[in-house]
Amino acid sequence: MAAQAAEQEEVLGKAYDLRLIKRLWKFIIPYKRLFFCTMLLLPLQQAFGLAQPYLMKIGIDQYIAGKDLWGLQNVMLLFLLALIGETVAAFAHHYFSMLVAQRCLTDMRVAIFAHVQKLPLSYFDRNPVGRLVTRMTTDVDVLQEMFSSGVLTLLSDFIMVAWIVGIMFYLHPGLALVSLALIPPMAFAINFFRVKARQNYRQIRERIARVNAYLGEAISGMAVIQLFSREQKTYREFEALNADHRDAYHLSNTYEAALYSMVEAAGSVSLGLLLWYGGGEVLHGVIGIGTVVAFKEYIHRFFVPLRDFSQKYAVMQSAMASAERIFQLLDTPADIQNGKNAVVPKPFRGEVVFDNVWFEYKAGDPVLKGVSFRIAPGEKIAVVGATGSGKTTTIKLLNRFYDIQKGSVKVSGVDVREWDLKALRQHIGVVLQDVFLFSGDVRGNLALGDPAVTMARIEKAAEVANAARFIRQLPDGYHASVRERGSNFSGGQRQLLSLARVLVFQPEILVMDEATSSVDTETEALIQDALEKVMRDRTCLMIAHRLSTIRNADRIIVLHHGEVREIGSHAELMEKQGIYYRLYQLQYEREELKLTPPVSLAKVDA
Repeated sequence: MAAQAAEQEEVLGKAYDLRLIKRLWKFIIPYKRLFFCTMLLLPLQQAFGLAQPYLMKIGIDQYIAGKDLWGLQNVMLLFLLALIGETVAAFAHHYFSMLVAQRCLTDMRVAIFAHVQKLPLSYFDRNPVGRLVTRMTTDVDVLQEMFSSGVLTLLSDFIMVAWIVGIMFYLHPGLALVSLALIPPMAFAINFFRVKARQNYRQIRERIARVNAYLGEAISGMAVIQLFSREQKTYREFEALNADHRDAYHLSNTYEAALYSMVEAAGSVSLGLLLWYGGGEVLHGVIGIGTVVAFKEYIHRFFVPLRDFSQKYAVMQSAMASAERIFQLLDTPADIQNGKNAVVPKPFRGEVVFDNVWFEYKAGDPVLKGVSFRIAPGEKIAVVGATGSGKTTTIKLLNRFYDIQKGSVKVSGVDVREWDLKALRQHIGVVLQDVFLFSGDVRGNLALGDPAVTMARIEKAAEVANAARFIRQLPDGYHASVRERGSNFSGGQRQLLSLARVLVFQPEILVMDEATSSVDTETEALIQDALEKVMRDRTCLMIAHRLSTIRNADRIIVLHHGEVREIGSHAELMEKQGIYYRLYQLQYEREELKLTPPVSLAKVDA
């Protein structure tokens, strides 16, 4: 699993990829005016900053040396104005850049979530939930950090460095050469660390995704972990993943600390060279002490962006790795989507036709093999078979969660691949065996946030589904809170709520994946009573595990190893004494007939 995760998380291309920058720019375009105004504040901030050392030089060499108090006061006033201007420009730049960042990253999260909702179920079969959550949270937060750390000022920082070098050579070429003597070897060292650090930041993003994926899986399966006393084993596995992530960050810190300390050392050595050479020039009367003071300030300002570069580069590398993963997700094709000429057949006929359907989840391993059957409008059909025969797959194909490899699945005479997806799924109501309830309240779960659903409609659906009685007994009735995944409701109550939720939207075709397989006898009776009421005027497809629930179906389809082996009513199939008869014996011979011991599973597969 770890090897597979590593393969999926592999990052291709360079950290600084212009293609990624261009794609990030698309999210900034809606706010480009504000962005450009923010960028224009940078040269203004730099101009105010670069003027200050020069004003100090003038003040010392001209007015202090000349004992001109009036001129010194004017220079100090200009210095104060430059300082205030630099402060205001820096504040405005940071404020507006973060405003742009928050807006465009909010748009990015929405875009990711919107795209994820369009992805086929096969994508979620292959990718852990934790990894997808990482894309929308942690990876986007890394881009947020890129904005907040001032990475966008890298170009302006280098421009300012160039201006400082030019000013220093203008003031005194010899002193500038001595002060900047360490720049060539330092540039070589910076490039060395840049190359070494690149893969490390990709590795960090990969390992945090592994941690999040493992956490999501472990927390969701906590009941199983505790039931089988796997706490220590799970703890050790998580500790190993967390240690890998920690080690990757330690290596990152090593590179960053080395780069930072190297720049600090180079700045200190440059300052020492300035004092040594510049002091001698002052003593010989070649330059004034104000020039040395100005050089000191310019050297400080020269090394500040270089010192910050280590931090900014770390953030930039991490941001590029995160951006690459985000765009890999956004580039994942939504294979199941509307065609160019999607249709909504009118009038709708509740007819379902599977015509020579072949389907496989994995290439070369077909689950359905030439399955064909027809459900007439208003007909009640049950699908039975041993585990793995393809029963639940038929539901997924009917709703077009997957596309088939061969044949056709038609609803109301139109291939589901030609249907408008939203309309198709509105016409088909599915009651799953594993009910999922969202955090919120009962009403929100029944209406699913649709403002068009009235309270009267919700209450009517709950009455028909036999859920109204227990809902009214809740402390807040329809406004009672629902905890995550409906954990504060019993399995039977969740099934009744699931049935009521489907009835709220009044689908013409009702599909049930054995809604009574995991409930108590009393709740099963309530569900069966509700089903009898809701199936009267609807086309129904029932996936059956308890064969006693389908005796009254119009026809029963028996799937075996992905093929339709028998079709007929309960009485006809029992008389035939084929696969259905053996399945029925296996389940009920001891409980009802008391004739012979149950047959083995091997006979069912015969």
